[in-house]
Amino acid sequence: MPRRKSEANPAGSNPLPVDAPARRTGATIHDVARHLGVSSMTVSRVVNDLEGVRPQMRERVLAAIKELGYVPNMAARAARAGVSRIGVLFSNPRSSNLGEFLMGAFTAGGKLGCQLVVEPTAAHADPLDAVRTVIAAGVDAVILPPPLCDSMQALELLWRAQVQGLSFATAEPRSHSSAVFIDDFEGARCMTRHLIDLGHRDIAFVLGDPSHSPSRRREEGFRAAMAEAGLVVPAERLVQGMFTYRSGMEVGNALLAGDSAARPTAIFASNDDMAAGIVALALGLGLKIPAELSVAGFDDTPIAESIWPALTTIHQPIAEMAASAVTLAHELVKRGRNGGAPEVTHHRCKFSLVVRGSTGAAAGSATNRPRRSPRATVP
Repeated sequence: MPRRKSEANPAGSNPLPVDAPARRTGATIHDVARHLGVSSMTVSRVVNDLEGVRPQMRERVLAAIKELGYVPNMAARAARAGVSRIGVLFSNPRSSNLGEFLMGAFTAGGKLGCQLVVEPTAAHADPLDAVRTVIAAGVDAVILPPPLCDSMQALELLWRAQVQGLSFATAEPRSHSSAVFIDDFEGARCMTRHLIDLGHRDIAFVLGDPSHSPSRRREEGFRAAMAEAGLVVPAERLVQGMFTYRSGMEVGNALLAGDSAARPTAIFASNDDMAAGIVALALGLGLKIPAELSVAGFDDTPIAESIWPALTTIHQPIAEMAASAVTLAHELVKRGRNGGAPEVTHHRCKFSLVVRGSTGAAAGSATNRPRRSPRATVP
């Protein structure tokens, strides 16, 4: 696997744990054949539902398969056919960008002839169990979503099982594993500059789930743009959210429900779900958006255009990124099967600023600064 010895087991450190899950090693097709006293070809025909086996023999083979606990080796079957089996994990079934993510993955998988094994991490008490599940299913590669994309434990599980790992939407791509991502720092800085260009000086920022690396990088981008403009960010203008609609409503209430003189003129939430919650709360308080309050999000998920007013946001091309991740994983698998050493690849996609109705000039400002393009693409 693509790792440097110094990174995987640096001098003086403990070796990797030895309790890693191995691929399934139960009964084989030959064990079933020997148990029945028939040829392996007969068992293979039954397993693959082919003709040429008498009904009575088919029933005996199926009974023996169940008795011995034989599980067809899907990985070996796919390898013989030249097919890549790619595990696709997703962490938040309620995320508004899940549909785009899966559509991008399915589209690329269909074009390449890959078999996608989709597994929700939310179905497991420990997200690492989702990784173990797809490893046991015989996948050749796994696409890891946030926050698993930044988990060394997840990557170690894959290394030990000799399965390719690819980090999706990480903000901190690692030198020893491939990744598909955008520049979250520059995206947040671009959005903050947009708000500053509109005359906003009192801008609140809503952080996302601290276990997600994009949350940290987006905060850094916001802080950088504010510092570049010579603006101080008071501690009370940095509030913690969790990337959910409900957390957006909660922080919106904390920022807006008090004295009107203490309200910020703009709120930049580090994802669209939280921004949508803030918009709902603000409208419930009778605030006019954007005349009295500008609200911006990040990701450009479907909810950004579903609410009113529609959200100004940073477009993250989730479908394109998912397709790129499947394509890259497929290429890594093919290279490994051909005897080549897997190459670490970092594929950075472009983001763009999308200006909609939720942001406008700060009340009382008379800025003459030019407004940015409604959709400015940034590499």
